[in-house]
Amino acid sequence: MTTALPEAAPLLAVDGLRKTYGLPGGGRLTAADGITFTVPAGGSLGIVGESGSGKTTVARMLVGLVRPDAGSISVSGRPRAPRTPRGAEARLARAREIQMVFQDPYVSLDPRLTARQCLTTTLRLHGRSTTVADGLLDQVGLGAREAEARPHGLSGGQRQRLAIARALAVDPKVLVLDEAVAALDVSIQAQILQLLSEIRRDTGVALVFVSHDLAVVHHITDEVLVMRRGTVVEQGPTAEVLAGPQDPYTRLLLASVPRAGWDPADAVTARAATA
Repeated sequence: MTTALPEAAPLLAVDGLRKTYGLPGGGRLTAADGITFTVPAGGSLGIVGESGSGKTTVARMLVGLVRPDAGSISVSGRPRAPRTPRGAEARLARAREIQMVFQDPYVSLDPRLTARQCLTTTLRLHGRSTTVADGLLDQVGLGAREAEARPHGLSGGQRQRLAIARALAVDPKVLVLDEAVAALDVSIQAQILQLLSEIRRDTGVALVFVSHDLAVVHHITDEVLVMRRGTVVEQGPTAEVLAGPQDPYTRLLLASVPRAGWDPADAVTARAATA
């Protein structure tokens, strides 16, 4: 008789997240409601939807920039506190669980620091050896010239690579990327996506990739979660969901992607079906 091995606990477990905001004229807007998913170590989840779907709110709740009204987030089986813990060491330990890479890295980088100084400052803050800075830069494809450059002297793709290196400097378990390639040229997007695939393979970090671009999500994620108006309308393996969407809204997103033989009228028809 063969005994089945227990499934490994998910690295990231999210259960029933909810967030509402008060409206100026009264009432409340539900930005996210009942959001539930898991991501294994080395796994990759895509969260997709149009602007206003709630996907960025979910990302911000994961890293602690927004406090959920309800629900729970656990990393490696340990619940994340609903608010930033007191004490520098506790705050740093929380930061090492989940890191975030934003769409525009320029606003999150100190303009006074070179790329190497950006990393050594982060490494020193988290008690890690600053000697790994050059290795991190090399890992994301930045060389000696870029190491001595400040953010204004780097291209958009290079700044995004630096932002990824800085996030990796704390050795996080989960990396949340909010539209992290949306502002980049297509060729640079491909380079960043390849970089992320290699990092996931080599380090075991889990990725949560927030995007409106289904082609990007199809390339980088194993599972996908489709959001509309704050709720999940469909989720499952990325290849299956995108090949055979069950919800009309997912079909609308797919019909809106230009491709060979694409007819804009299909998107108009799909939009009507979701009204």
